[in-house]
Amino acid sequence: METGGNSLSSGADGVKRKVSYFYDPEVGNYYYGQGHPMKPHRIRMTHALLAHYGLLQHMQVLKPFPARDRDLCRFHADDYISFLRGITPETQQDQLRQLKRFNVGEDCPVFDGLYSFCQTYAGGSVGGSVKLNHGLCDIAINWAGGLHHAKKCEASGFCYVNDIVLAILELLKLHERVLYVDIDIHHGDGVEEAFYTTDRVMTVSFHKFGDYFPGTGDVRDVGYGKGKYYSLNVPLDDGIDDESYQSLFKPIIGKVMEIFRPGAVVLQCGADSLSGDRLGCFNLSIKGHAECVRYMRSFNVPLLLLGGGGYTIRNVARCWCYETGVALGVEVDDKMPQHEYYEYFGPDYTLHVAPSNMENKNSRQLLDEIRAKLLDNLSKLRHAPSVQFQERPPDTELPEVDEDQDDADERWDPDSDMEVDDERKPLPSKVKREIIEPELKDLEDQRGVAEHARGVDGTAEEISFSKASDVGSMSIDEPVSIKVEQENMNKLPDQSVKMYP
Repeated sequence: METGGNSLSSGADGVKRKVSYFYDPEVGNYYYGQGHPMKPHRIRMTHALLAHYGLLQHMQVLKPFPARDRDLCRFHADDYISFLRGITPETQQDQLRQLKRFNVGEDCPVFDGLYSFCQTYAGGSVGGSVKLNHGLCDIAINWAGGLHHAKKCEASGFCYVNDIVLAILELLKLHERVLYVDIDIHHGDGVEEAFYTTDRVMTVSFHKFGDYFPGTGDVRDVGYGKGKYYSLNVPLDDGIDDESYQSLFKPIIGKVMEIFRPGAVVLQCGADSLSGDRLGCFNLSIKGHAECVRYMRSFNVPLLLLGGGGYTIRNVARCWCYETGVALGVEVDDKMPQHEYYEYFGPDYTLHVAPSNMENKNSRQLLDEIRAKLLDNLSKLRHAPSVQFQERPPDTELPEVDEDQDDADERWDPDSDMEVDDERKPLPSKVKREIIEPELKDLEDQRGVAEHARGVDGTAEEISFSKASDVGSMSIDEPVSIKVEQENMNKLPDQSVKMYP
């Protein structure tokens, strides 16, 4: 089978890939609030594991450059971004109408540093796309990203800004076709909706379906207009295990790569599809989940790995640590090294957790029917679409200093990132240790079927005339301040116009 796309210089699957990893030491300080299942602290736990397993020394470690208003407005509405920028816990009572309009308040609460959090995780995803577009890495990773529910004009499902859509728009500057694959337990509705009417982005979502948030993602939802059959949905039932999952994932994705031939792939690695997740109901092991990463890596196509859901945070950190190893081609030891969050992983202190003995409600007949239906849909796409670029936006500039000139020993000291973290001034809301809490009722209420036609219509034309997004990145241990970076960015061409006064 031809895999298509742009082959990487790294060669066969067994060969190491050049990986760029985005991490902001402050990300773990953001706090959704008491009892809320979404805990950005899991990103810091993941990073601690990467540091103490020695994986950071095999990657280029970058601090994401914060996304600016104009970057976020490449997809989101101006008034929505303006609202996110201005809202605070102290002022939210004065803006109740706006809160309701933009669906902010319950699942998506207002918390200290909300807009900075959005800028950080979106900056990492777009920065990863920039690195891939410039050929500076084979795989880019941003575990803080992957917030796939956010819509053009509203927050949804713990997601405020859709970093995935922004990252794909960046990739589309260079690549005629981009593939998006979503293995979160929830349907990737925000991304599907954004590209529902274009043939330049194919979206494939594997998710729990039926009386489950967000209520979308039926196998019959296939796209619209030029985008017909470019949206694939794989609706699953409770308890799916590794073998059943891969019996769908590999045949479907293999056929997608053969027919669609993407120039780049974005894989959302939501860890709430793991066994034992606080809000999930699947039964995947960490190795089963990571097999999806391994399979996508094998196609030798530029790959952006993003986070997403995941609410049993010790297992989220385990999963994303192991999948970083998969991206690097490094098999990590099951015995966990000592680190600052070691007590989270007792009593076994191992990387892998055995799946449960829960019932798999996905019968062989059901899986066969889903697979046959989706392969039939793909057979209706005779070949990869040919898209003419009428006018291509300029490449995004990369503001960061070349890290290869830094001292390698100092740069890859596994403790250095932790020291940077400790020196940072923490936000007012400190992250608390994970405690056993009753699950919040109605957090996963069905919000109705999304209006797909509301997505980005004529994406190729929109991209042709949109301004370049200049979200770059800088070294995590680079001494240059963000303020200086911002001044440098302002000197780039076509940056004198500001989105807001």
